[in-house]
Amino acid sequence: MGWAAVTVALLAATPVFLTKGDVTPEAALRSEAEAAWKALEARYVAEAGGAPGRAPGTISLQRGEALLPSRNGQGRPGVVELRQGTPGVLDARLRVALRHELAHQLLWWACPASAEDRLFHEAFALSVSGELAEWREGPYLSLSSASAELAHNPDVDTPRARRALARVLNEDSGFPKALTRRLRQCQDGARWTVPLSVDELVGVAVQAAASATVVLSRHSGEVLLAEGDIRTAMPFGSTLKPFVVAGSAATPPVLSPRAEVAEWLCGDRLPVKVDVRTALLRSCNGYFLDWEGQGSAPRNFGPWGAVLASVGLSSEPLDMADAIGLRSTLRLSPWGLAQAYRLLAEARPDLMAVLADNAARGTLSELPASKAYAGVATKTGTVRDADSRPRLGWIVAVDADLVAVVARPGKMPRAFADEVPEVLKKVREKRGGLEAARVQVLGLVQPGAVEAQCRGSGFSLEDGSPRALPEGFSKLEALVSKGAAVCLGSPWRVRFPDVPAGRDYAGVFSWSSPPPYKPPPGVPVSPNAVKARRGSDFLFRTTRLQYTAGVVTAEDAALKGEARVALARVVAHNERHADSRHPGRPVCDTTHCQSFQGTVRVQPEEERALASPPLRWHEWLPFSQGGQEPWRETRARGQVESLLGSGVTGVRFAEGRVHYLHTKREGGAVFDAAESQPCEALRSALKLPACPRTAVFNDGEVLFEGRGQGHGEGLDVEQAKASSLDSEQLLERAYGTGSRAAYP
Repeated sequence: MGWAAVTVALLAATPVFLTKGDVTPEAALRSEAEAAWKALEARYVAEAGGAPGRAPGTISLQRGEALLPSRNGQGRPGVVELRQGTPGVLDARLRVALRHELAHQLLWWACPASAEDRLFHEAFALSVSGELAEWREGPYLSLSSASAELAHNPDVDTPRARRALARVLNEDSGFPKALTRRLRQCQDGARWTVPLSVDELVGVAVQAAASATVVLSRHSGEVLLAEGDIRTAMPFGSTLKPFVVAGSAATPPVLSPRAEVAEWLCGDRLPVKVDVRTALLRSCNGYFLDWEGQGSAPRNFGPWGAVLASVGLSSEPLDMADAIGLRSTLRLSPWGLAQAYRLLAEARPDLMAVLADNAARGTLSELPASKAYAGVATKTGTVRDADSRPRLGWIVAVDADLVAVVARPGKMPRAFADEVPEVLKKVREKRGGLEAARVQVLGLVQPGAVEAQCRGSGFSLEDGSPRALPEGFSKLEALVSKGAAVCLGSPWRVRFPDVPAGRDYAGVFSWSSPPPYKPPPGVPVSPNAVKARRGSDFLFRTTRLQYTAGVVTAEDAALKGEARVALARVVAHNERHADSRHPGRPVCDTTHCQSFQGTVRVQPEEERALASPPLRWHEWLPFSQGGQEPWRETRARGQVESLLGSGVTGVRFAEGRVHYLHTKREGGAVFDAAESQPCEALRSALKLPACPRTAVFNDGEVLFEGRGQGHGEGLDVEQAKASSLDSEQLLERAYGTGSRAAYP
């Protein structure tokens, strides 16, 4: 943009300043504000690379009535409050305070995504208001002491904290590069996922590298273990090399090692030709640098750059040395790294298969712990100092259910390789049911009516490549049309017309159309029942524990104690035995299978249930709300006869079936034929609370009477609530040793 164009844009973007007569002289105050605003916006345009696309609102300049003694000004969007010592005099302190508060106003206008980032706001205001020189004249403050003060007071709302921030800003002789990167992020409209950190601001590690361990579920995305400061961004070493490979649109090359180049020292017996598999397993820096030299390597991780930025990568890599961690200029937190690997594992199982060989042929081979990594994909990373001593070691481990990131200061990854299998073991011992559960969801809703929102960072996958999703609600059908949809850092929020507030779904969505359903001849089936028996186009994957908790809550949220444990064990069992409901397909989320209305907070009873041994039965186990509460319901006689046939008589209920006589004619003979069908078919079609005990046919209607709720088979939840039996005894009483029992 030429300077003439910039000037025109700035003149058009100056806000209207309003005064109230309580800070004087008013005309001079407005003139000072206009000049300060133009200078501030010029700085913004120079650093951000462009001007905001909308005009600023009006800003009121007024006297502050409740300013702390340590403050000369304060503000909120659209209002600046100032302290004036002498009426009619705009002294130096007032002018500095005005510039400082207008800097905040500019960010609220130009970069609303950063509104909650106090460190970023204060750093920008201090940098552009002219205050740094004044702070520089104070007593000496070490960089480490300044960092500690800011860690103690991240809101930067005391003179000591502002002095500490000024010390950090004075470390850079020009405008802070970290602020430039963040302003460009504003201008590009990127999400403000991770707030500005002191480490990012100063550009060097002002504190020692931190020990951290984080474990995520690949299925639900929940954090299962967090030790240390998992949100602290640190140099990441070689851990992002797989993302370079994943981001390449072309097939990575096969290269010849150069023995004279230190970056090609990648272990003993390096092949004369090195492919990308060997480069990943050996973590060969030279391969990636030479790949870049050929001109075919992806820039900024290709489509994976957006993923890494969304989970907190401090800025874009300038070159391959940045991307593969040879320079420690970029940072990412253990939490962010785990989130990125969760998505990579979903998108690129082929890369996980390569990394699963690391303990046998790569950087974790020939160790006492190597055999413990069977079936686990791993990537190591080492951050070194100028003398090549390890400052920070990383191990990322991904198995069928978990993503673990372990960072240890001052250690090479091989020195703490034995810890990672123990971490995975500890997580599984702490909580059962972490394996995947798959369920057909939302089959009763038209697919086009279902909308989903990711309140973290959402991505849909197509041919192994991620595509960032918009921030608001979108049609779920569109999100999964070409691959899975994953929400990093948050559950999905899913809504449809009957549930406008939405429900949480912590897991992964995909699309898989079931075969059409044809009702058996002569069996009455309602339209909703047809949908339920067909299944759903939407598949949802979460953990068995999360799925079980969701079903139990949907069936009876108030259930407690042994009855809840018993029901949870049945629910978890049925998830593995859904073939009788949907052959070759996962369990559904309707009462045709077992109701599931999204993921909820797991209760101790579900944890107990999933830690218990598997049930001994090898088929679907029915259950119902049950109970003995009497009920009476009437239905139109025509509706009932449409299900059983016209003129039925002798209707009775026994052993889960409805029995009746149906008048038939054959030749010249007229006779009553005995027929029956499952009572559940009648109950479901008529929406009765349970299978009735009696039915009385009157002229235009049928009166049904019964007790309890549900089909009355298997575990009776209401009876279980009233029982003093433990869960094992409740299950034995419900299912016994009949045909469902499995014997060796």
